[in-house]
Formats: sequence, C-alpha cells, structure tokens
Amino acid sequence: MNHFKNKVIWITGASSGIGASLAIELSAYNCKLILSGRNQAALQAVKNNCSRIPDEHIRLLPFDLKESENIPAITEQAIGLFGEIDITILNGGIAQRSLTKDTTLAVDRELMEVDYFSCIAITKSLLPHWIEKNEGQFVVVSSVMGIIGTPFRSGYAAAKHALHGFYDSLRAELWYKYKGITVTIVAPGWVRTNITMNALSGDGSRLQSMDRATEKGMDPEKFAKKMVRAIADKKNLAIIGGVKERFAVWLLRYFP
Repeated sequence: MNHFKNKVIWITGASSGIGASLAIELSAYNCKLILSGRNQAALQAVKNNCSRIPDEHIRLLPFDLKESENIPAITEQAIGLFGEIDITILNGGIAQRSLTKDTTLAVDRELMEVDYFSCIAITKSLLPHWIEKNEGQFVVVSSVMGIIGTPFRSGYAAAKHALHGFYDSLRAELWYKYKGITVTIVAPGWVRTNITMNALSGDGSRLQSMDRATEKGMDPEKFAKKMVRAIADKKNLAIIGGVKERFAVWLLRYFP
C-alpha cells in the first residue's frame, strides 16, 4: 500500500499483542518503524520478526506510558530518530476486570493515565510538528468498550469513551484549518492477545487469566491486516471484530 511507503510510523504498545502484529504487518510496506513499550527485550524480539525491511529502518524507544510527564521529551526523541514522524499508532494500554464497587480509585486513575492521558500527551507533543507541515495521521486504538459499557470494565470503558470524545473533537478542529492531519479511531472487538492476563483487578493486582471471549477472539495477525487497511483508507472510525461485537454496536445505536 503506497500510503505507508517511506513513512515513519511510531507504534506504542508494540512489544506484544496488536502492536507487535501491526509492526510485523507494516514491515511489508517499505516504511520506517519506531517501536515503543516498556520491555526492551520484547521490543527487540518484535524487531527481529520485522525482517521485510532493513534493520536500520526500525528503531526501539522503550518508555513507560504511566510517566506522562516524560512524554514531551520522549516525543522529541522519537522525532529525532528519523527526523520526522508521519503516523503515530497509539496502541499501548491496560485493561480491567473488576466490579465497580470492588475497584479502588487508584486503579481508575491508573487506567486513565495509561489508556487516556498518555495518548493525549503524545498527541499534544506531536501536534506542533504536524501543524508545521500540515500532514500527519493519529491512529488511536480504542475498543468496542469505548462505545458500549459492560460489567467488570467501568474504568476501562470510561478511559476508552474519553478517547472518542477527545479525538472526535480534535478531528473537527483540524478539519477547519489543517486538513492534512487526520484522525482514525480503531475499536477492536475481542482479539486473541494477553490483554486480560495483564488486566487490573479491583486492588490493582494483575488478573493473570485469559477470559473465554478473548481466548476465542480474532487472530491478531488477521486483525492487523484489517487495521492496516483502515489506516490506509483514513477511516474516521473502524470497528474491527466478530459478528457479536459489531452487532452489539448496531443494536446500541438503534435500541439503547
């Protein structure tokens, strides 16, 4: 796809799951990749699997999304790796599995910090770079939970709903004066990754178990192919999932 040719693409949450599959899929399109996550060794393993582009076209930039105060400096560092960034895929995040009554406020704050504030911190740091050239694409990985709230995910759903509000508003602002900067929100349904293994319980501990729906979810490689197409098409919103998830979104719209 020519949309990605020679483009510099920065992916957060690239060490596993959707982010890792995206990196490997995008490596087929003659682009340059910046891979971010907390685990340097895991990022290196993903880089090793991106064998379809030269080694020097992939750079690793590990950091912790919870440390949002460091993100402006990290963004400057990311831009400096290749001299520019053309697309950023804001994929890093954590999930939650706990009843609202059993979930501490600290857990809610952590979910918002990682799933929401880290994204807008990167966005605000990148905007001057893209406004200068009137070109760039924000790709925000939300969730069907950003459209539908379900039990055991109140904090997670809240953070994902917040992303939709922020980026829909940003898209409208950019359209007014900077039409070369676009926003694509991707809302995955169930994808077979380790997201629930690392999900937060009510007390902040890791769930360390795979729920049945996730285990039966879409293969991450198949998901990555669909997501790459949505990015190339510059869709405003792409809901990617099985029949149940897509039908649920339709049902909510017409029978709330």
